Amino acid sequence: MVQAYILIQTEVGRAAQVAADIAGVEGVVQVDDVTGPYDVIVRVQAEDVDALGRLVIARIQRLDGITRTLTCPIVNLKS
Repeated sequence: MVQAYILIQTEVGRAAQVAADIAGVEGVVQVDDVTGPYDVIVRVQAEDVDALGRLVIARIQRLDGITRTLTCPIVNLKS
């Protein structure tokens, strides 16, 4: 199982609607509207890196109102 944060920039005034739309996508664990350079931050999980890529490209980036995404895979380093 892999998890990642997706940092999302939206069209002006669309952050709340984008967050609501993303919340219904399978694989989405958490969605937050935020301030700063990004408008929405999403935590997702998928079976593997390929499935993560498909989730981001086919399910999230296609939603109306999204202008840019940045996917940050979570790395768990155990010592």
